[in-house]
Amino acid sequence: MSESAETTRQQDDRLWRPDLVYSTLLLATAVVAVALAAADTGLLSRGYGLGTAAFFLVFGLFTIATGFPHPVFGHVSFDRVAQVMSILVLGPVDAAWVNGLASLLYPWQRLRLGVSLRLVITASLHNAGLMTLVILGGGLLYEYIGGEIPITALGPGSGMLVLVLVLAMQLINDAGMMFMLFLRNMDPRLVFNGFTMVVEYVSAAAGVVLAIAFTNESLPYFLLLLAVFVTGMLVIMKYALMRVRLEKLVDERTEELRVQAEEFERQATHDKLTGLPNRRHADSYLQQQVDIAQRRKRTGALALADIDHFKRINDSYSHATGDQVLERVARILRDGCRRTDFVARYGGEEFMLYFPDTGVDRAVQVCSELRQAVQGADWSDIAPDFVVTISFGLAEIRDHTHSRTIRDEADTRLYRAKRDGRNRVIAA
Repeated sequence: MSESAETTRQQDDRLWRPDLVYSTLLLATAVVAVALAAADTGLLSRGYGLGTAAFFLVFGLFTIATGFPHPVFGHVSFDRVAQVMSILVLGPVDAAWVNGLASLLYPWQRLRLGVSLRLVITASLHNAGLMTLVILGGGLLYEYIGGEIPITALGPGSGMLVLVLVLAMQLINDAGMMFMLFLRNMDPRLVFNGFTMVVEYVSAAAGVVLAIAFTNESLPYFLLLLAVFVTGMLVIMKYALMRVRLEKLVDERTEELRVQAEEFERQATHDKLTGLPNRRHADSYLQQQVDIAQRRKRTGALALADIDHFKRINDSYSHATGDQVLERVARILRDGCRRTDFVARYGGEEFMLYFPDTGVDRAVQVCSELRQAVQGADWSDIAPDFVVTISFGLAEIRDHTHSRTIRDEADTRLYRAKRDGRNRVIAA
């Protein structure tokens, strides 16, 4: 798996520096490691020439290109086929620089897709450095424990050695990718995905089979087998791309359903006209707050508010004008309260306000300011002398107060405010 350059411009601007530093150091380390490993034997030391190296380079590029997006991060390809095959044929040093060169070259084709130069350079350096170290590290370990190069057959003993090779390569690869995710402030565990890991191990197995055929069989037989494996890779790639598109479609549909569910929930608990919580939500909220206040020995104040002479507004103007008044009053009430306060349309022209951790004196002050804000609002767009006023009745939570009791007390005081002339706040 290699780094994906399909990243947004915002990510590019924010993340390229640590990525580039890490990728540069990674490639520099890989170059030094290959140079040290090749110091005694040189390059192409097992009797193969530049033609064979060119074949593995082209094949490596093909296996990288035959890939699909990782479900969360990066690019999954069949490059493990070429990597394992080249280790078992060329040896770890030559396999490392040939496949490292392929990984260095491949990301540059992304420039034609509009990917930024910085991301292409970062991906090129990172992929080349990581793949070189993956191949060199795994290959040298395989050679050290007695693995056959070039491989001619696969038995129980040699099979175990090849398994060690594949596991070592996967471990180094995953460690490098996890560190890249760490640099990007992403969860390193995103590297692991069941389907992509199956692709990696199947690709490794294919590389072993092709390596044995390359060493033992005639050229026509090898080319026929290679054609079969290439066809299989293309079929799996098509399936993987379909799977990725299907998963994306499922994710998009799931998100749509989540948004719809939230909207349905909002419609069930909020008033459509004003956008405020409705009576059902308000009663539930009030019971919850009363329970919390009594359990934690806190205070709280409840206010019921009613627009004065609202029926007269509907009768004298229109219900559309009444709706306009309700919307504007709701906005005044919401804007005049703290974010922690609760404002709901309780029914008709009535509103409920709850002030947590607030005594009744402070609640009276806030309601008085709200009353003045409603009265002083500019209603001239409705009529030149149009004025709206509002009345408030308040009650405070006390020990052993029930939600119904405090609501009845606030309603009684609201009725008294109406009876005493309206446009006032009554709290006792």
